[in-house]
Amino acid sequence: MCETCGCDADPGDARLTTLPPPGPGPGPGHRHEHGHEQAHEEHAHEHAHGLGRTVALGQKVLARNDDLAGRNRAWLAERGIAALNVMSSPGSGKTTLLERTVADLGADRPISVIEGDQETLLDARRLTAAGARTVQVNTGAGCHLDAAMVAEALTALAPPDGSTVFVENVGNLVCPALFDLGERARVVLMSVTEGADKPLKYPHMFRGADVLLLNKTDLLPYVDFDVDACREAARRLCPGLSVLPLSATSGDGLDAWYDWLAAL
Repeated sequence: MCETCGCDADPGDARLTTLPPPGPGPGPGHRHEHGHEQAHEEHAHEHAHGLGRTVALGQKVLARNDDLAGRNRAWLAERGIAALNVMSSPGSGKTTLLERTVADLGADRPISVIEGDQETLLDARRLTAAGARTVQVNTGAGCHLDAAMVAEALTALAPPDGSTVFVENVGNLVCPALFDLGERARVVLMSVTEGADKPLKYPHMFRGADVLLLNKTDLLPYVDFDVDACREAARRLCPGLSVLPLSATSGDGLDAWYDWLAAL
């Protein structure tokens, strides 16, 4: 739970930035920032000092988050907006995958991105350059997005009805799995430069996934990664899980990912 890992140590650091829309505009130097007082309200004022207190506070935080996630889900459903929570370890290739997805599908459907990161606008600027309306949520010390952050980001983003919103979560295979954002589907990304046994090490993340993308398959000739063993480990936790090998860099396998999105 996050009270243990300390990600809630300074929730006042969280901030939201609305980026200029794709195309001609004031440029990447234009920023609009304001505080994020609502999110992590529980984190800000209560601190656990014992195991029993940690469990009680964790239940309280998650119950409040789940309530907000339900409101997000209803808001999105009323507008026919498909929101996908994209999660992975740092460096697995989430941003590169979303860049390709926006570039390849953006002409046929409006795509927006809520970009989660502890610091910087680097990934958000890449996605804006690819053609997506993007809102950046910087979490400061936080290691995940929560439903309150997504609610505020959706208000700033104002995605059109019938569109797709990707939520690129903070790179982390632990805490993001605990927080319902109100998403329609959970996308977990792994790269073949990671261990094939990761599903067994981080079961909560893979047990709740709707699809597992195995990225960077162009590197398979150079690394020791067993695709079948990874698929088997993931499906041991989540029977019937769709596992799609692909390379966001070369484009191999992206058609299967796009077909999966179309069927969502």
